[in-house]
Amino acid sequence: MKPDVRRHLVDCGALLEGHFLLSSGLHSDRYLQAALLLADPRLATSMGKSLAALQEERPDAVVSPAVGGIVIGQEVARALHAKKAFFAERVEGLLTLRRGFRLMPDEKVVVVEDVITTGRSAGEIVALAKSWGAKPLAVLAVAVRSVKDPDFGVPLKTLLRLPLVTYKPQDCPLCRQGLPVVKPGSREFRKMAGNATKGTA
Repeated sequence: MKPDVRRHLVDCGALLEGHFLLSSGLHSDRYLQAALLLADPRLATSMGKSLAALQEERPDAVVSPAVGGIVIGQEVARALHAKKAFFAERVEGLLTLRRGFRLMPDEKVVVVEDVITTGRSAGEIVALAKSWGAKPLAVLAVAVRSVKDPDFGVPLKTLLRLPLVTYKPQDCPLCRQGLPVVKPGSREFRKMAGNATKGTA
């Protein structure tokens, strides 16, 4: 049975509702910071096992984007008994394997993310794996925020679908309601996240 990811996100203050200014300049009524969920080792292990249960064919390696996918990638690799858990880093804007990480031709690879919104990073890793001659099997993510699933050329499997509803500032109904807009990372946002955490049992 899948864990109640949404409830866990709310309990740890990772899923907030309000009026947020995203880095894209768009506005949204929800903000998700999955790192707060995965900061709890017990929850990270549980999410890793649940994601692994969605993947029937065992991979040789799990590859995740740094930094958001590192923790959940390790947990999924552990649950799947994969031989390797790598993370890719951006070098001059492109995700690449560093630190001696190598994929071998025909190795089976699963790409693991914490949250997928546009799917850019996961898609880059699928392409990266292919460039090494490896065989991507699937993309796994704790949560998917895209309205329409990105096309990775392999199955996308997730524990939670939470489509991101966004508005242009001039069309934002939250602005029309007079609700103050908060930019994630700002002092107001940190205060809001702290209050949400204090309010959980």
